[in-house]
Amino acid sequence: MVVRANSERIGFTRVRDEFALPTDFPPAVLEEAERAAGDRRDDDREDATHLPLVTIDPPGARDLDQAMAVERRGAGFRVHYAIADLGAFVTPGGAVDHEVRRRGQTIYLPDGNVPLHPTVLSEGAASLLPGQVAPAALWTLDCDGDGALEHAHVRRALVRSQARFDYDSVQAAFAQDTAHPSIKELPAIGRLRRALAIERGAVELQLPDQEIAPDGTGWQLVLRPRTDVDAWNAEISLLTGMAAAELMLTAGVGILRTLPDPENGAVKWLRRSARSLGITWPRAMEAAELLAGLDPDRPEALALYMDATRLLRGAGYTVFDGAAPERTTHAGIAAPYAHVTAPLRRLVDRFGAEICLAVVADRPVPDWVRAALPELPDLMAGSDTLAARVEKACLDQTEAWVLADRIGQEFDAIVLRSEGSSAEVFLPDPPVIAKCAGGNLAEGETVRVRLTQVDADTRKVVFEPAKLTQEER
Repeated sequence: MVVRANSERIGFTRVRDEFALPTDFPPAVLEEAERAAGDRRDDDREDATHLPLVTIDPPGARDLDQAMAVERRGAGFRVHYAIADLGAFVTPGGAVDHEVRRRGQTIYLPDGNVPLHPTVLSEGAASLLPGQVAPAALWTLDCDGDGALEHAHVRRALVRSQARFDYDSVQAAFAQDTAHPSIKELPAIGRLRRALAIERGAVELQLPDQEIAPDGTGWQLVLRPRTDVDAWNAEISLLTGMAAAELMLTAGVGILRTLPDPENGAVKWLRRSARSLGITWPRAMEAAELLAGLDPDRPEALALYMDATRLLRGAGYTVFDGAAPERTTHAGIAAPYAHVTAPLRRLVDRFGAEICLAVVADRPVPDWVRAALPELPDLMAGSDTLAARVEKACLDQTEAWVLADRIGQEFDAIVLRSEGSSAEVFLPDPPVIAKCAGGNLAEGETVRVRLTQVDADTRKVVFEPAKLTQEER
């Protein structure tokens, strides 16, 4: 589903300026990164280049954090999961280290990203590009026939990815039974892991993604539904993050991604919402099971998914060094969890990886890691907020461009959320989420709305319920 913005409106420079996003790295950072790329530290690394690893990422991506190979192990599975290892390139306390702590994470915009690391590392020497020998934190994750983790191990290694795939091509390959041998078992373990997640009470919201993509002369608004491959791939990353969290908790030192359990009021609200949407929710059924069983193509399901975001508020990072923290779990995952699988794009993952590598090797966690732990939650919270604001600004800007010449036109829309005198509505065509003035709109209902205001400078788009003609009444 695609709608094109006017071709002359092709840049997001104003968004970059508004949020003061850096345009380049300081010279000292670039110089240090260049030296590290040419002289990485490979001492005492296992040679695992024989593993038939492959990557699955968005089309065109070059900052490839993860590569996998899944195989049968008796009645169960063995997952080889290689994660880019920045420890081979970033000197603690050096210029690169200082700069990436300031940035926190890669910021993605339609016309180019603002990378966490200099691209000579993130899209070059440290990336798990096909055919390139690269250093990795190599996880071996053994699961039983039900998909439950039996044993986890991680060590430093040299790996070489055999192929780079994107989500859609892998989805098509599975449909045609032509998937690469290294991921032929991904559906089997992915489904098992997803079933275990629902059993744990993990909450997954199958909301489609609004994406902005170039079309050669301008920009496209694209509605990308979540595919099976997205879900299966995510389960491997979650499996690794959960294994990492358990290692940290056992060792008594680490940084967890945590989310408090939803308050009773949030669950009661969701039950009332389900009832008003005509969705049957048995009293004994947990929210995770209900949400997993909904058809994401149904309007009432989209509305309930939006309301279910109330269950996932308050995520943060919890640091501990000594006794285990009071809060150890992520309510959305329903288990302890740590970020370790995206170090090229997210600062905290490098520190999590170093902790796990030290614990498994029975070595002390490096002092520089322990010293950095207390500052990481604030650094990540700041960068998370910035990334979310930039993403919203880009979407709002593109929506305003796409709709600028359509004031007065009417559209079909699904009411996602209705509060007081306004509602949030989703237009399937063009794929826009916007405010709709006027109350008394029922969530999950498909309504006719009229576009009344577009301001591309302030990125504001406003709809109101369309007045019915005499014939329509």
